[in-house]
Amino acid sequence: MLARALTIAGSDSGGGAGIQADLKTFTVFGVYGMSAITALTAQNTCGVTGIHVVPAPFVRAQIDAVVADIGIDAAKTGMLVSAKIISTVAQAVREHVIAPLVVDPVMVAQSGAALLEPTARTALLQELLPWATLVTPNIPEAEALTGLAVASVADMRAAARVFIEQGAKACLVKGGHLGGDESVDVFDDGRNPIELRSVRLPTRHTHGTGCQLSAAITAQLARGVPLLDAVERAKRFITVAIRNGLALGKGAGPANPLAWLEERAQIEERAQTTEHRQQSKKP
Repeated sequence: MLARALTIAGSDSGGGAGIQADLKTFTVFGVYGMSAITALTAQNTCGVTGIHVVPAPFVRAQIDAVVADIGIDAAKTGMLVSAKIISTVAQAVREHVIAPLVVDPVMVAQSGAALLEPTARTALLQELLPWATLVTPNIPEAEALTGLAVASVADMRAAARVFIEQGAKACLVKGGHLGGDESVDVFDDGRNPIELRSVRLPTRHTHGTGCQLSAAITAQLARGVPLLDAVERAKRFITVAIRNGLALGKGAGPANPLAWLEERAQIEERAQTTEHRQQSKKP
């Protein structure tokens, strides 16, 4: 049966982040994607010029419709805007037993626009976080939600543990905002923290990377992949997407999820060539 994943997030009219990025990523991983839209944004590579919030009851209606007919193997949340929407989504998650659930605590757009009302932070921590299979904050989000200053990998480890103490089953603190030659993420499932490292790529075309990463993890979970394996594969995926970022528009272009398909095709081609050579050498 085709795996099914739901994204509960905002719409990006520029197509680089939000539900558009999530659905592209689900498709790349061979997963059927569905959406419950929380907000419409007027957005491009230069920034967000407008936000229209979807009424919370209609967000719930979208989730109910999907659950009642198609079903959900995994879900993720992104831009949730308000405490009312967070409470509504958390109630739907509880009542429909939606799991695994990846919570990407989207607070600020890459351009600096606020995407989560300050009063909604408490609702996120108290009502939604306890249902999270994984929470995926970047460093500014980790600082805002934990109250800790995060300026090193050690600080990332401390912040990840705070999220677990607040109820999340696991946490991935993304280190893209730290300097250095490597991009280091910290994964903690309550046991031994693991550092996931990749070469830092010199590009400004990174719009939507948080959405794409959390969507890639969600897609893998929908297909039954264990959590750490899903995170590691998603880390490789987003590195490829950033390396092949799209120079669209006048600002920060989006990472390219479709590059993963090309990467996989090249890997498979190399593997087939190697196998062919080995077969030809046999007597």
